[in-house]
Amino acid sequence: MKKILITGGAGYIGSQTSKLLALDDYEPVCFDNLSTGHAEFVKWGPLEIGDLHDCSKITKIIKHYQPICVIHFAGNSYVGESISNPQKYYHNNVGGTLSLLNAMQNANSKNLIFSSSCTTYGVCDGVKIDETTIQKPINPYGKSKLMVEKILFDLANQGKLSQITLRYFNAAGADKDCEIGAKHNPETRLIPLAINSAKNGVELEIFGTDFPTKDKTAIRDYVHVEDLGRAHILAMKLLLSKNINSDFINLGSGIGSSVLEIINNLKKLGLAVNSRNMPRRIGDPASLVADISKAKKVLNWEPNYNITEILQSAILWNERQLNLKKH
Repeated sequence: MKKILITGGAGYIGSQTSKLLALDDYEPVCFDNLSTGHAEFVKWGPLEIGDLHDCSKITKIIKHYQPICVIHFAGNSYVGESISNPQKYYHNNVGGTLSLLNAMQNANSKNLIFSSSCTTYGVCDGVKIDETTIQKPINPYGKSKLMVEKILFDLANQGKLSQITLRYFNAAGADKDCEIGAKHNPETRLIPLAINSAKNGVELEIFGTDFPTKDKTAIRDYVHVEDLGRAHILAMKLLLSKNINSDFINLGSGIGSSVLEIINNLKKLGLAVNSRNMPRRIGDPASLVADISKAKKVLNWEPNYNITEILQSAILWNERQLNLKKH
């Protein structure tokens, strides 16, 4: 069975991608330090516990398993934390990736799918974002992702690497079988926070009600985690076909949903969100929505889940977690 090395494979998107790989007759090999990932999410292949900065260990793992591709999720991803502790983000996201790349070169492994982010674009209000949009990140998290993108581009130009970078927008929802899902601490994403508000009466803070949008709240593009996982596999197969050496592709739904629309959709599903209005956060764009034309054309990919189905899966996952706590 062909093996795929998944860095950060015990995390939210990494574990979902691992499940889909296993269903497609690949063996996902998870490499994770479990600082934010969860060992119980590693169900479809071996777990190797270690840190990205341990180049020697990663080299040995790659030589042992001989993966045909590396899918790189590992890194820190909290925007607010990146602002308060930028050194951590440059050290882990950039330095950790350089360590991984050195290990890949040591083991003669050349195929990489990189998990990037729409935060590399910065503020792009009012227009759908395509891959030609100028990248001007406004926080260290986005800057660290962009730095890695540039490194990968340079290595690919030198023939030392074949890579596809996937810039995704707001990952949301949960595995349809509820085997895995979002389990972040702290939780910072709107949909889980809104569901928690409805279930537990905790106030959901709405940051900004004066944006230049249809209902004055911020608009974001939510894409289901399973759709993201599928895209990674399609990108991997494209890379392995040798028909492409280096590319950058947006992943989103192509449809924006405002904060109030999320709250109203949850209400239609029987959940009344308890919210309060707060001032805007510094640097928050009014709208971030992907143009996914390239993903459709290059990967032959488009999302299967709409926003209602995303919310339904997130609600089921939340209920499962509550039931587990009770027992």
